[in-house]
Order: sequence, then C-alpha cells, then structure tokens
Amino acid sequence: MDSIVLAKQVPDTKAVTADAMKEDGTVNRAALPAIFNPDDLNALELALRIKDRYGGTVTIMTMGPPRASEILREALYRGADRAILLADKRFAASDTLATSLTLSAAIRKLERFDLVICGRQAIDGDTAQVGPQTAEKLSIPQVTYVDTVIWIEEGRMAVRRALDPGYEIVESSLPALITVMGDSNHPRPPSAKRMMWLKKARSPSEIKREDPQAWETVCSDLAERDLLVEEWNIDSIGLNPDVCGQSGSPTIVKKIESVVLKGGEFRLIPPTETGITSLIEELMKDHTLD
Repeated sequence: MDSIVLAKQVPDTKAVTADAMKEDGTVNRAALPAIFNPDDLNALELALRIKDRYGGTVTIMTMGPPRASEILREALYRGADRAILLADKRFAASDTLATSLTLSAAIRKLERFDLVICGRQAIDGDTAQVGPQTAEKLSIPQVTYVDTVIWIEEGRMAVRRALDPGYEIVESSLPALITVMGDSNHPRPPSAKRMMWLKKARSPSEIKREDPQAWETVCSDLAERDLLVEEWNIDSIGLNPDVCGQSGSPTIVKKIESVVLKGGEFRLIPPTETGITSLIEELMKDHTLD
C-alpha cells in the first residue's frame, strides 16, 4: 500500500492576535507560531498503521513557504518514507479551489498511489473542502469522516465513518481518498533514532534562506546523504500560474472578528453546611426546587 498524506502547517489559533490578518483579508502567518495541523497528524498516523499492517510506503506532502519543511521533518521523524514540499511564491493566498488543484497536479506527478489520506479539516480555515475537492480533481472515490480502516484487499477497502450519532461501514475501490477524524487515533511520538538521522533534512528553499551563499553546496551534500527534501514549484507540476495562488482563488475574505466569550453573573457558594443550606433555601424560594 502506497499512501500519500496531505498535511498543512497552520497558524496556532490559540495564539491569535490583532495582527493575525493582513489588510487584504489574508492570514498574516508571520505573526503567529506555526504548528502541524492536528487532524493531519491523525491522517499521518493512520497511514503509518496501514504501512505497519500491509507494508508499502508513506509519502508526506505539503504546500507552503520554506518553513513548512518543519512539519515534513516531523512526519519523517514519525516514520514517513518520503517528503515533498510544494513551494512557490505563486502559490501564495490560495483558497481551497487553487490548493486542491495544486495538490492534485502534484499527486498525478507521483503517478503510483493507492490511498490519499487527509485530515478532516485545517484549524485555520475550518472548511473541510480541500480533501474532497482534491478527490474530485483526481476523479477517484472519496470517503469522509473516517475513523478506522477495517480491511484492504484486492484493490478494495472497507472503512468506518463516524456519524452523529453512530457509525457507517463503507466499501470503496482503490485508489481513493479519505479524510480522517481528529479523534480517530493517538499519533505516535517521533522516533529518537529517526530524529538523530533526519534532523538535518532540509528543502532547497529552506537552505537558501538559511545560507544564501553556500546553499548549492549544502544541497549537494544533503542529497548525497539522502537528506534533501524534495521541492516542487508550479513549473515542476505543470500548472498555469493563472489558476494558482491568489489569481486562481475566487474566495474573498471580507471581514474577520475576534469572538470573546463572556460569562454572566455568578456567585461562589462555599462548600460548607451553611453555604449548601443557603443555596437550597434560595432554590426553593424561586421554585427551582419544590
């Protein structure tokens, strides 16, 4: 089983500030700490469990700036076999339509795959659209809200979908795309052995940003040691720039607001006999208790 995991480096929404958005309505990612999208970690774990059970490979792919290589390394530490960074300034400000088009073109370049696995949604947009849109562009079956892969055999699979309430068992032919629930499993921790081996893995654009004078030499050295992360741009995957990035994104963010939840009035009741008695008397007085 050869699986492709689509992952995203996202702003940590727990640290959103007034500087989180630019004037044009796009996310100011430089103003926020970046993390591995939580649901995508569950997708990676599912892919690794499939590999453990059936053999094969796991390829991790992300679209983003050079620093998105951080989550690729994290995936490699956990057991992914191959990492691909889709990095190009022309990808910037992509909405779900442009993102899914880019990802589907990159997947086609890989040619061979049995399963594409995505997290259910990303915490920065919460649209849950990229996975299904990518499947549509690849013309392959899709199953969403998956929490368990039951079996895979002879070009078919059975999965369990988490519904509210209950579950649904779905069979599908392969290749296919599935989106994974965030509570479907517990992602394994990084392997210390793999961290020692892969900690110097870098993408070309990441190296160029860190050492612009000697980046070509460093790239050559890392490639010889199998530590150079693959990096593709628009030209690599054969896309027209007009359908990528902001030019290929019809979605416009008109406004963003920070919602602050405020509690109403409350009164602390001391955990004493007097306090409990007073509470009961008050509840009986307003007929909450009779």
